[in-house]
Amino acid sequence: MMGVIYTETVVHMASPAFEKDVPYQVAIVTLESGERMTARIEGARVAIDDHVVLVETRGGVPFFRKSE
Repeated sequence: MMGVIYTETVVHMASPAFEKDVPYQVAIVTLESGERMTARIEGARVAIDDHVVLVETRGGVPFFRKSE
């Protein structure tokens, strides 16, 4: 699954369940179908309009990475 970053932010303070991941990037991804989903970003940080690809889903959370 591929998409484009619609918007993004970096989380610096999280609930106890995610404290070990801080800081981490979250983004709204516009999918090829036009639908949007909230996802975590893995690897290099992304910016608005960057192309991303789904790399895995963990605990029901999609993880995208910047496509090359």
